[in-house]
Amino acid sequence: MIKDYKKKSFEADLSLKFAPKTDAMQIKFRALSLSHKTAPVQIRELIALDDQAIHSILIKLKEFFSLGDALILSTCNRTEVYYSHDLDLSTEIIKLIGLEKGMTDVVDYFDYFEIFNDDKSAINHLFRVSMGLEAQVVGDIQISNQVKRAYQAAADLDMAGPFLHRLMHTVFFTNKRIVQETSFRDGAASLSYAAIELIESLTSNTYQPRVLLIGVGEIGEDVAKNMVYLPDAKVKITNRTQSKAEAIAAELGFEVVPFDDCLDAMKEADVIVSSIQRSEPFITKKLISDFEIQSYKLLVDLSVPRSIETTVEDIPGVILYNVDNIRSKATEALDKRLAAIPRVEEIIEETIEEFSSWKKEMLVSPTINKLKQSLEQIRQEELARFMKNASEEEFAVIDKITKSMMQKVLKVPVVQLRAACKRDEAEEMIEFISDLFDLNQEKTEN
Repeated sequence: MIKDYKKKSFEADLSLKFAPKTDAMQIKFRALSLSHKTAPVQIRELIALDDQAIHSILIKLKEFFSLGDALILSTCNRTEVYYSHDLDLSTEIIKLIGLEKGMTDVVDYFDYFEIFNDDKSAINHLFRVSMGLEAQVVGDIQISNQVKRAYQAAADLDMAGPFLHRLMHTVFFTNKRIVQETSFRDGAASLSYAAIELIESLTSNTYQPRVLLIGVGEIGEDVAKNMVYLPDAKVKITNRTQSKAEAIAAELGFEVVPFDDCLDAMKEADVIVSSIQRSEPFITKKLISDFEIQSYKLLVDLSVPRSIETTVEDIPGVILYNVDNIRSKATEALDKRLAAIPRVEEIIEETIEEFSSWKKEMLVSPTINKLKQSLEQIRQEELARFMKNASEEEFAVIDKITKSMMQKVLKVPVVQLRAACKRDEAEEMIEFISDLFDLNQEKTEN
C-alpha cells in the first residue's frame, strides 16, 4: 500500500510539475542512454525493459509530459530513451523507469546514464546506435531490427509525430546506404554469430538440422540467442545447472535435455556445439567412434581449453571447427568493418546535414502557415466587403488578382525565413515576422 501511494503521489506531482505550457518554444530532441560503455552487465540487467514495461512508460510519458515524440530502445547492451521536449526530463524519466521496475534506489544509478540534451548530439547518437557503430560487435546487424521494433512501438501509441517519423525514416534510409555502399555489414564479426553463420552454411542442404548446444555460460548463452537465426533448426540445449538451461530455453523456445542424457542427444544431433569448461576434453574420439553417423556430424568447439579432441576428425563423416578457426573468420570480418567506419561516418554526417535542413524549415513552417492564414483572412474579409454586388465574372477576376498579390506579399518574408534557417537565425526572424504582421494576436471582429 505504501509503495502504491508513493507511486501515485509521484505521478500526480509529475502531472502538475510538467503540465503543457502555452508559450511557444522550440522543442528540443534529447536522449538518455545506459549502455555497455557506461554500465556493467549487472546494472544493465536491472534497468532493462521488456515490451510491457516499454508500453507502460511510453503511456506515462504521453500523459505526464504531453510528449508527441518518444522512443524507447532496450536490448541486452543498452536501455535508451529518445524524446522531444523543451525541458530536460532525464531525471524524471529515470525515476519512471525505477517505478516500473519496482526499484526504490534507482537514484543510485543516475551516474550510469549518459545524457544528450543537445539536438545534434542526440540525433547523432541515435544514428550511431542504429548503424551499429556503438555496438559491442561493431556493425551488429541485430540493432537495426531492434530500432525498427522500438519505432513501431512508439508509432502504435501515436508517440511518433512528424519529426520522429521523418527522423526514423532517414535512419532507415541511411542504413540501406551503408549496406549498399560499404563493407560495414559484411561477414560475421562476433564469435557466436560467426559460429551460427558457419552452421547455417554447412547445414544448408539438411532439412530441419538437429542442433545440440552443450553449456550455456557466457559464450554458450550468446550462441543460444543467435540460434534464432536458424529458424529451421531443431535446437536442444543442455547444461550442468539445468535451471539456467530452462530459463534460456523458455525465452527462446528451445528444448532442454537433462545433462545426464547428453550422450543420447549427441548421438541424434547433426550439429554439436560445445561450450563447456573442463580441464580434459569432454567429447573424445572414442566417444564419437561409437556413434552411427549416417551422413555427417558437425562439431563446433567454442571452449578454451578445448573440450573436443582434435582427432575426432579422423572419423569418417565428422567435421570439426574450433574457436581459432571461427575467430579468424570473425576477425577478418571485423577488420573490414573497422576499415569501413570512416565512410560510414561520412554517410551519417551527410544524412544528418540534410535532415537538419529539413528540421530548420519545419521550425519556420508554423509561422509561414500563420502568415498565409492571416493574409488570406484579410483577403476574404475585403472581398466580402467590397464585392457584394459584383457579378460572378467580376468576382473571379478580382479573386485571381488578390490571390496573386497575396503570393507576392508572402514571397519576401518566406524567403527571409528560409534564409534565416540556413544562418541559424530562425527564432529571431520568426519573432520579427510575428511582431511585424501581428501573428500572435487573436483577430477581433470589427
